[in-house]
Amino acid sequence: MSNIQAQSTTETSTIPTVAQKLEVAVLPVADVDRAKHFYAGLGWRLDADFVRSDGSRAVQFTPPGSQCSIHLGSTSTFFLVVSDIEAAHAKLTKRGVEISEIFHRGEGPGRVSGPDPQRRSYASLASFSDPDGNNWLLQEVTARLPGRVDKNATSFTSSTELAAALRRAAAAHGEHEERTGGQRDENWPDWYAEYIVREQAGEELPL
Repeated sequence: MSNIQAQSTTETSTIPTVAQKLEVAVLPVADVDRAKHFYAGLGWRLDADFVRSDGSRAVQFTPPGSQCSIHLGSTSTFFLVVSDIEAAHAKLTKRGVEISEIFHRGEGPGRVSGPDPQRRSYASLASFSDPDGNNWLLQEVTARLPGRVDKNATSFTSSTELAAALRRAAAAHGEHEERTGGQRDENWPDWYAEYIVREQAGEELPL
């Protein structure tokens, strides 16, 4: 094994695993409404059609049974969904990827430096390109919008992702116990499970 290979193996083994799920491909289209009509005609599920705060329009479809969706847009981009954008950004940086700073969308058309201050789901982003100019966008997603995930198919792709979900459930459960008079909840495993499943499916969270 060469020194370069040995160094690469050592560095890889010391970098925590961060799931990066390919969930969205942006398709360049000339007319969004015409394209929307076409994909709706295929029987694909319309997940979203709204205007963002920066004025851009978001239209998303998902083919039946698919774990990956499409956005109708003006340029080709692939979305990698992560549960912790800071950890994912650090991992790619250690691998020598020229990646942008983490940013979020403000009220105007430009980017705002840093993660979303409230760490809202879908709001924190970072981007990079491969040597052939293909664009990739990291997006931090912790709680899904309604209808995006089948609640009967809850899954996690890494222990890091599951641990993050458990931490969010623990914090929410602490608030739940305060609201119920500070009594220890003996059924906390059931509450955690319900919270995590609802969060991933984008449903109303338990109180």
